[in-house]
Amino acid sequence: MASSVYIERRARLAQALRVAGGGVAVIATAPERSRNSDNDHPYRHDSSFHYLTGFDEPQAWLVLHASGEAAIGCRAKNPEREIWDGLRLGPDAAPATLGVDTSFDVEALDAALLERLANQGAVWFPFNAGPEFAHRIDGWLTTLRGRARSGTEAPAMQRDLAPLIDEMRVRKEPGELATMRRAAQISADAHARAMRYSAARFRAAPGGTVREYEIEAELLHEFRRRGAQSPAYPSIVAAGANACVLHYAASDAELRAGELCLIDAGCELDGYASDITRTFPADGRFTPAQRELYEIVLAAQQAAADATRPGARHRDAHHAAVRVLTQGMLDSGLLDRDVVGDADAAIASTAYRQFYMHGTGHWLGRDVHDVGEYLSLAEAPSEQVDATGRPAVMKPSRVLEPGMVVTLEPGLYVRPALGVPERFWNIGIRIEDDAVVTDTGCELISRGVPVAAREIEALMRDGDRS
Repeated sequence: MASSVYIERRARLAQALRVAGGGVAVIATAPERSRNSDNDHPYRHDSSFHYLTGFDEPQAWLVLHASGEAAIGCRAKNPEREIWDGLRLGPDAAPATLGVDTSFDVEALDAALLERLANQGAVWFPFNAGPEFAHRIDGWLTTLRGRARSGTEAPAMQRDLAPLIDEMRVRKEPGELATMRRAAQISADAHARAMRYSAARFRAAPGGTVREYEIEAELLHEFRRRGAQSPAYPSIVAAGANACVLHYAASDAELRAGELCLIDAGCELDGYASDITRTFPADGRFTPAQRELYEIVLAAQQAAADATRPGARHRDAHHAAVRVLTQGMLDSGLLDRDVVGDADAAIASTAYRQFYMHGTGHWLGRDVHDVGEYLSLAEAPSEQVDATGRPAVMKPSRVLEPGMVVTLEPGLYVRPALGVPERFWNIGIRIEDDAVVTDTGCELISRGVPVAAREIEALMRDGDRS
């Protein structure tokens, strides 16, 4: 039987179409991607398509009328292909299984879409779906325009469907949050496993090294062992100076005793992402310089969490983190007061961006950088501070509401440079957790892995968080 959650989502989307003037919405799932001459990449559905249907087969289409009538196009049953690729739902079973009104063989897509688009005022589709999708829409409209003499009209307007779906997805339902909590716990356990593995290796061979890919393997093992389908994104496992490369991919570099290891990794579970970053000492004990900067980043994350609550704006967490980080840069000597001035001056001049050059968080959900507008939809533009810290005329940051999920991920990245204390060179630290906005504040759902320096050291010493 069809899940009522998908039926209800389609009903809400149809209502949004009616409010916006009516028409027909068309959305396709993701295409299959070739890996090499005779293999495809593991298939992953389109997030918005799956959000509305719960259907994870490739070559599928959803057509939704503003009246609420829904049709699914999918692959026909094919016993020969199913021997190789697995069972297919098929058009006959689709209505009862997916809760749609009608279905059709995707091989007859052109005929089905021409029938459903005829004499409609507007066609809605995701403008970000790519040129091939837009080309197909244009082809159907051109065909319908050629039938004008027979009394058939083509939709006069093409409208972007993505903002309507994005607004639905940005606030998570209770069931979605439950899945995201499970994903966060699996990822937290994977991070803890990686910490314990690193510590055990250096205890067994104090003068040895550990390769980044070995640590990545521990993460992947825990993801799959616990039922997650895949990583939510390519895992970052960065040893030593590699942690100062923001999008560093796990490779074969050696992690040595006395260095830090930065892991940014999360699993995908049932279509929902988690996103956690932890930075830990390879052999289980922070050096004084590492700990000094670590405590600054941890305090910045706490300030960001305190600023993440209903009624606050999305950028408030970033501004709070930047202030703590900048003050820490001044107190530690990363920034020279005689050169940049006090914290206010260093923020105004963006001097802090030498060591902290990214934002403090993003939406999280079905995609690791989930959909959703970051600026206010209702307020007029005014002078704001943009992502680089400079004044700009733009809409203010969006107000947070319960059910939204954001990441909180401040960091410090210190490359060797003139005037930078040498004891901090090649230290990269980021701490990231997944935060659900609640009625009173936020819930950090990824704290199943230690974050305090002493707790990390305790876990790596004996597996105990106490």
